Amino acid sequence: MEHDTQFLDFVIKALVENPQDVKINRTVDEMGVLMTLDVNPADMGKIIGREGNTAKAIRTLLRVVGMKNNARVNLKINEPAGGVEKSSSSATKSLDDAMADLKLD
Repeated sequence: MEHDTQFLDFVIKALVENPQDVKINRTVDEMGVLMTLDVNPADMGKIIGREGNTAKAIRTLLRVVGMKNNARVNLKINEPAGGVEKSSSSATKSLDDAMADLKLD
């Protein structure tokens, strides 16, 4: 296993509640190294952090590990299916319900 993959695996599994669901895919092309991360949907908040600060910190540390090994390393965090859409549609639905409750006819 590459150093960057070992590092990411160690950090992510230390943060999440479901380490058995952590999957890391590493691909190399002319742009550098792309690491794709999949975690349990319940652990997404721990990986992203408040205002994305945890994800930014992980990306910064991965770039440092990459520089040490003369590689450009980027991290893509895969969103669980329906993650964002569910929250926005439920917000819209609750807004519609609130407007119906007002009965502004």
